[in-house]
Amino acid sequence: MTPRLALPHEAADLWRIRNLAIRDGCQSVYPPEVIAAWTPDALPSGYFEAIKGNPFYVIDDPELGAAATGFLDIKTGSVEAIFTLPACNGKGYASAIMIAIIAEARQRGFRQLTLAATPNASGFYLRHGFSTVREALYPSALAKADLPCVEMTLTL
Repeated sequence: MTPRLALPHEAADLWRIRNLAIRDGCQSVYPPEVIAAWTPDALPSGYFEAIKGNPFYVIDDPELGAAATGFLDIKTGSVEAIFTLPACNGKGYASAIMIAIIAEARQRGFRQLTLAATPNASGFYLRHGFSTVREALYPSALAKADLPCVEMTLTL
C-alpha cells in the first residue's frame, strides 16, 4: 500500500472517489441538498489543475483500482481532498496518504500544514497530530452554501 502520484488522465476516477466519499461520509453532517450540490458528476476544470500542479497522491486497491486520494496544495500549505472509496474504509489508505503528504511537506520545507475538515473527519486529522484551531464556515461555490468545518493545523 504505497501512495503514488496521480496522473492527469485519472481526474474523472479521482473525482468519483471524492464524490462517493462525501455522499457516504457526510450524510450526518450536511443536508442532502447540500451534498447533492457539492458532489456534481461533472468534473470541474480546477480539479484537473490540482492534479497537475500539486503532489496529488493515490492509493490503488488490488481489486478496485484507485481507491483513495489526497494532495498537498503547495501554494497554501494545506492538506486537500483526502477521500477513500466507502468500500475501502478502514484499510489504512487515507492514513498512508496523510503520511505521504506530511513527508512531502517536510521535504519542501513547510513548517506548518493547515486544513479545513468536515466535522465527521476531524477525528482522523487529530489522530495524525493536527490540532483544532476553531470551528468555522467554509464557503463552497459547488455546494452553494457555507459548510461547517473544523480548521486545523499541524506544526512540522
